[in-house]
Amino acid sequence: MTTKKCLEKFHLESLETLGDSFLKYAASIQLFKTYENHHEGLLTVKKNKIISNDALCRLGCARKIPGFIRNEPFDLKAWLIPGDNSQIHTFDEEFLTSSDKMYSREKQKFKSKRVADVVEALIGAYLSSGGEVAALSFMKWLGVDIDFVDAPLPRHFPMNAEKLINVRYLESLLHYKFNDPSLLVEALTHGSYMLPEIPRCYQRLEFLGDAVLDYVVTAHLYFKYPGLTPGLITDLRSASVNNECYAQSAVKAGLHKHILHASQDLQRQILGTVEDFEKLDLLSTFGWEAETTFPKVLGDVIESLGGAIFVDSGFNKDTTFQSIRPLLEPLVTPQTVKLQPVRELSELCDQKGYIKKKDVVSRENGVAYITVEVEANGVIHKSTCSGRDKIMAKKVASKNVLKSLKECPSNA
Repeated sequence: MTTKKCLEKFHLESLETLGDSFLKYAASIQLFKTYENHHEGLLTVKKNKIISNDALCRLGCARKIPGFIRNEPFDLKAWLIPGDNSQIHTFDEEFLTSSDKMYSREKQKFKSKRVADVVEALIGAYLSSGGEVAALSFMKWLGVDIDFVDAPLPRHFPMNAEKLINVRYLESLLHYKFNDPSLLVEALTHGSYMLPEIPRCYQRLEFLGDAVLDYVVTAHLYFKYPGLTPGLITDLRSASVNNECYAQSAVKAGLHKHILHASQDLQRQILGTVEDFEKLDLLSTFGWEAETTFPKVLGDVIESLGGAIFVDSGFNKDTTFQSIRPLLEPLVTPQTVKLQPVRELSELCDQKGYIKKKDVVSRENGVAYITVEVEANGVIHKSTCSGRDKIMAKKVASKNVLKSLKECPSNA
């Protein structure tokens, strides 16, 4: 219930991160089971209606949660002593009747995201203290009724998986033997590669696997490193659970060789990415070292394989994590985590009082160009970078400016 604005040694961010991942996980499982023939796009729309800030705010307000949020530093003058009825006359009647548990003279106003953050933090608190049953019980009270009954999903996709992929090799790579190898084929099938015996591509499994991996990695980090300062768990999660990290893991494991697709353009992108990856010579796949945009399919297959194992194992998240974790090793730790360069640059400017100019963005022939400029102690530090997408270009430009700032003697 306590936000950063209270200036306490603790606040809700760690529990919010945990609750957010569990809510996404629970909603995705429910939708995946309920709508067996819906494609990933429709499932995502339905999921967003459940987990969006607006939806969570409405549910939180219906349960009068805003009245309990601590959003300002403690002010003794505004405090109403519990049980001291002599001070009641200072309240107007409408405010008094709205809640008999309020111990502040001040009315509070919140943005919808603030209420949604607290709702997610409460889900995280129940999960941390009482496990998934407690979290689901709280969510049901809130109005999000999720049924976790592990009913098997009927699948009727008879195929000779060995003719399409190297099942034995992939099972040895994943340390998991599939009961239904058609799930493995589906997890590796790109939308451009459709045969009569392969009824659909990997997108539904990717939708499910995205939520499962997000949750199991977040929960692993949260419970392995108890007592982390608020916010650090968010940084750990951001560095571990993203398409860039997954894509590098896929290339490192050689999974790009097993993707079923029929796109020459995609093949060129994958080959170019593999060449760039080999030049990096990375010890780990987490973090923000890559300076090239990875084809989305490379990160997607890590998620779709996670989804395939999750379904095949009877929705066992622990089995899924045990199988996918070796591909992600070494996992990020509080000692090895690095901030995303754009965020690091922003925080450095705030901390040091540097002047960050507005980014200059342009696009030419499908290529994005971004110029990041910072003025520090009278010196201009500027970098212009290009890329297929502006997010990567901005990341690389920010990284270059950070390096320039740190090397400049006047900033020492």
